[in-house]
Amino acid sequence: MKLAIGWLYARQMSTYGDRGNILTLWKRAAWRGIQITLREIDQKEKIDPTRFDLYFFGGGQDQAQKSVSDDLQNYKKEDLRKAARLGSVFLGICGGYQLLGNYYRPFNEPELKGVGLLDVVTVASSDRMIGNIVIELDKNLQDENEKLLVGFENHSGKTYVGKKSAPLGGVVVGHGNNGEDRTEGAFAGNVFGCYLHGPLLPKNPHFA
Repeated sequence: MKLAIGWLYARQMSTYGDRGNILTLWKRAAWRGIQITLREIDQKEKIDPTRFDLYFFGGGQDQAQKSVSDDLQNYKKEDLRKAARLGSVFLGICGGYQLLGNYYRPFNEPELKGVGLLDVVTVASSDRMIGNIVIELDKNLQDENEKLLVGFENHSGKTYVGKKSAPLGGVVVGHGNNGEDRTEGAFAGNVFGCYLHGPLLPKNPHFA
């Protein structure tokens, strides 16, 4: 068995130790005898939508997001959308989560367009949402033994989930998507996004 992972913008979008998610996937695959290949997908690269089983998209600063947003629209958006339709799994954390959505709106600047795989929009705010976070997973994502995800959030963008996606879960401790509606993250089919650093997968092996 083989598993091919595409790491979107590994150099520009890799803050808060989120590369630990890649290391976790690599190790868990090795334990199971799965041959894993990893490729960093950089700017100005086209994507073969049949090549990767899983895409990881980490977080980054606003300036990096602007550059990445432009590249997504010019080089990758349609192929990533096709990959999702073909069954590839996507995991976006923080800025990557925002850009898997419809757009991120910074202060006094044009919207940064996303891929539109998640029906979410994000707007900049002056509120810093930082600290430990615990969420109860959506019932469709729970198993018999594990209902919670834990992590660390650090963001000022406020994300709102639309009708074509569902929140990843409800906030038990922390702020979540926007500090208002007690939701955190979003998912639609095989596409997942959230603000949980930690990194997410080492802290929550049941979700990996």
